[in-house]
Amino acid sequence: MAIEILAPAGSFESLQAAVRCGANAVYLGGKAFNARRNASNFSDEELCSAVDYCHKRNVKVYLTLNTLVSDSELPIAYDAIKSACEAGIDAFIVQDIGLAAIVRRVCSSVPLHASTQMSVQSIDGIRILEKLGFSRAVLPRELSEKEIAAISSQTDMELEYFVHGALCMCVSGQCLMSSVLGGRSGNRGLCAQPCRLPFGVNGKGGSNLSLKDLSLVDEISRLEKAGICSFKIEGRMKRPEYVAAAVTSCKNTVNGIRDEKLNSSLQAVFSRSGFTKGYFEGKLGKDMFGIRRKEDVEGASTVLSDLARLYEKENPLIPVDFSATIYPDAPMILTASALNKTVCVKGSTPQVALNRAVTAEEISERLAKCGGTQFYAKSVNVDCGEGLFVPAGELNALRRNALFELETEISEQEKALVSLYNNNIASHTVQNCQIHARFFNAKEIPDNLDGISRAIVPLETDGETVERLCKSGVEVAAEIPNAVFSNSDKYTNELLRLKSHGVSLAWVCTLDGIGIAQKAGLPFSGGLGLNVFNSVSLEEIASLGAKDTLLSCEVSLGQASHLGANIPRGIMAYGRIPLMLTRNCPIRNELSCAQCGGESVLVDRMSVEFPVRCKNGCSYILNSRPLWLGDRQSDIRNCDFTLLYFTTETKAEASETIRDFICEKSAKGDFTRGLYYKGVT
Repeated sequence: MAIEILAPAGSFESLQAAVRCGANAVYLGGKAFNARRNASNFSDEELCSAVDYCHKRNVKVYLTLNTLVSDSELPIAYDAIKSACEAGIDAFIVQDIGLAAIVRRVCSSVPLHASTQMSVQSIDGIRILEKLGFSRAVLPRELSEKEIAAISSQTDMELEYFVHGALCMCVSGQCLMSSVLGGRSGNRGLCAQPCRLPFGVNGKGGSNLSLKDLSLVDEISRLEKAGICSFKIEGRMKRPEYVAAAVTSCKNTVNGIRDEKLNSSLQAVFSRSGFTKGYFEGKLGKDMFGIRRKEDVEGASTVLSDLARLYEKENPLIPVDFSATIYPDAPMILTASALNKTVCVKGSTPQVALNRAVTAEEISERLAKCGGTQFYAKSVNVDCGEGLFVPAGELNALRRNALFELETEISEQEKALVSLYNNNIASHTVQNCQIHARFFNAKEIPDNLDGISRAIVPLETDGETVERLCKSGVEVAAEIPNAVFSNSDKYTNELLRLKSHGVSLAWVCTLDGIGIAQKAGLPFSGGLGLNVFNSVSLEEIASLGAKDTLLSCEVSLGQASHLGANIPRGIMAYGRIPLMLTRNCPIRNELSCAQCGGESVLVDRMSVEFPVRCKNGCSYILNSRPLWLGDRQSDIRNCDFTLLYFTTETKAEASETIRDFICEKSAKGDFTRGLYYKGVT
């Protein structure tokens, strides 16, 4: 596949800026179900106009449906998919595996692109995406050049990667901070960006969750060599001048042009303390962090007018070959060919010249003037008789008609066939509700697990502990973390080791984990991080072979009670909800690992403390208060198990919590009910 510059289009003006500056494709959202719901976005009618505009200029259009969808929204989602297919979009970008299943069922001919929100970090996750019918994966921004190359060397799937724009602190699809702290879900397209606010380390000031913006515009050739075919620019919430600057800079790099003034303008139009290449180069640390400073804001005003000129006029993008036949006593004929399309139009009959006759060269010059259109003349072949007079206006009309017909021919494409969506999902019944317990560290595991039917242990757990748990009658599952990256082989080997000691199940938190469990020959259970949010997602996770699965922490108790599908499911009922998974430890901005000792906290501007725990090269930022539903278990309906999620607790605290939960006691100390009673927007 040829290099694709993929630009954001949060509005029609931004779309126009992207196309006129040379983007090969744009991605945009409808009025619902996209990760930038606060952008202008496109109604069904506007989407049709956008697709028509882009296709006439040989630019593809990808529609973002990259949010989690509730059961009540599934009919609306179907309508959005149907409208997009009728508009002629070129691909869907999807996060929710349930929504992906609906796309496959109702319009299988339209390609599926896996959003970076799906958190696929390794070849193991790519293999699962292949099974689910995806043709492209948008890789996480946290991957290094070496890790990208390792993935691409083992798959023919198209790979897309962000080359410019904002960097989230959290791995995409694994962030619950905005929803838990304010009810606005990033997984639902309404992130409030609390991470851009001040967060200090152990009380010290700082903005330790705010990263600089990414810019790999100069590294496109390295990325292409590593296996990337689509180079994505972030910014559907940003102004068209930003889009124009970013697209032009990318095109310049592809064409070997170095424009220092434009590169400076690109930083001025939007950045946070400059740019970073940290993840790509594998150089993490404090240099990657930055905030939107006063000088960053003021710098934009000085470059906007110059950047607006980049897209103020139609830019000729498509080469066209003309062939004209002009002889006396017959209408003029002009053939125009571009992008494997050919049209032929007729004009008036030329007159015999009374004075000077027109030459073939003059006719060629007039036909080549395609100004004001998206075409430019690549070649003009003129076969004409002698002694003829052809008015310039008639030649211009002949060319205009040919280009209009050619534009129409290029924009027309076979629309996807849309099938009706059958929403008949089997109902679910529960026999009894079990209790599962998950432990971040093996040393937390109590000696007595009476009342617990499944213990989920970390991969580093020793064999003796596993054997002891198995002998006690507890089902033992090994957790494959949601931080996979370069650890796939390590996790597989650890699984095989634990399997030899009696572990009978893998608890997986991403699609990568499913692939790793399958390599190790273990059945799996869906864990925290898979974002199972609706009944169709439950059906899909079951079709992949899951024994059971945890529901998203963003599902309300009311929603959970109405979910169908024939697969056991449960909810997290105790524990500190992991708000973020980060590959760049925020604590290391102030302390070394030795100084931290695994006991540090981030402190927000209200003096609220959020514990940070690290493992496998990543950090987990935990909620300030534990979730507690021990005294509300009667409110939990249609669930087969509840999960006690231990992170910072000692062995004694874990043991006491288990007893209190079984006895349905009230919480001790500060606690939260999470999102179970209020849900998310």
